[in-house]
Amino acid sequence: MKILPDIQNPNFQRLLWPLAALAGILLFNLFFTPGFFEIEIKDGHFFGSLIDIINRAAPVMLLAIGMTLVFATGGIDLSVGAVMAISGAVAATVIRPDYVKGVLEYGEIQPLYLVIGIPLALSVLCGLWNGILVAFVGIQPIIATLILMVAGRGIAQLITQGQIVVFIHEPFQYIGSGFFLGFPFPIVMVVLIFILTYLLTRKTGLGLFIEAIGANAVASRFMGVREKQIKLAVYMFSGLCAGIAGLVVCADIKAADANNAGLFLELDAIAAVIIGGTLWGGRFTLLGSIIGTLIIQSLTTTILTRGIAPEVTLVFKAVVIIAVALIQSEKFRNVFSVMVASRRTKA
Repeated sequence: MKILPDIQNPNFQRLLWPLAALAGILLFNLFFTPGFFEIEIKDGHFFGSLIDIINRAAPVMLLAIGMTLVFATGGIDLSVGAVMAISGAVAATVIRPDYVKGVLEYGEIQPLYLVIGIPLALSVLCGLWNGILVAFVGIQPIIATLILMVAGRGIAQLITQGQIVVFIHEPFQYIGSGFFLGFPFPIVMVVLIFILTYLLTRKTGLGLFIEAIGANAVASRFMGVREKQIKLAVYMFSGLCAGIAGLVVCADIKAADANNAGLFLELDAIAAVIIGGTLWGGRFTLLGSIIGTLIIQSLTTTILTRGIAPEVTLVFKAVVIIAVALIQSEKFRNVFSVMVASRRTKA
């Protein structure tokens, strides 16, 4: 019976460096950030820096789960931030349909299934649009999703008429700020979606088909894999994940800000997937993408707690992405090993 992981396993090796990077950030905070690992229980709820990091990373984790499958097919989805904005704008408008007309009074309280269902349905339609452009029209993924990235945020602002729609709807607010078994509900949602996605892609043939398409779309087509349908489904799933992330953000701040909701989060999701070991097409790792998201959020929290200007965060993110991506490259490691060996020989 094996207890220790097989270090020769490619899946373990893909996770090794992201885990090392995350451990390094946490180790830094252990020594230099007082109380970083302290977790308190207040009113039956868990509070602490670690809980806050996971909770704040939840929207990007949701985006990264969908983005991982898109990456695995050899694609990319730049529209997820805009889809988040659309989802939040629609949810707030369903709650207060007359707010943009200047009517501040609340009308009939809308049922939760409408507040959630309509935005998610539109998010899936956004993913369907991307999937049709990529799989059936043949537009390059970066161009196809760039269209919705630009137009989607404009659509969200049209829905809200450029206003920040604030609301009170306690059942819906639970999605963003509620607690379940002591943990913030967004964390619970991420866990559930991660498990469902893992089971769907690793306990069925779907994951193998996705990897086959990403590795060689032409060969997979000749093998009988329905390449176009699977790509379509993957982009629809990415849209669904973005819609859920948009609902989480909207419910958390109790408002729909179409201009800022999800802004640049598509870049964080892409960075998380790359850091996690899914570089481009073929094999993918959902757990690696989650770890990559935690690295980004932990790094952001560390920078802010050290009193460094928030603008510098992007520079640190870039350095971490470059470092982890290079370390994961077998060619780079071989070249680096040869350089080290040659220097030792000269010495």
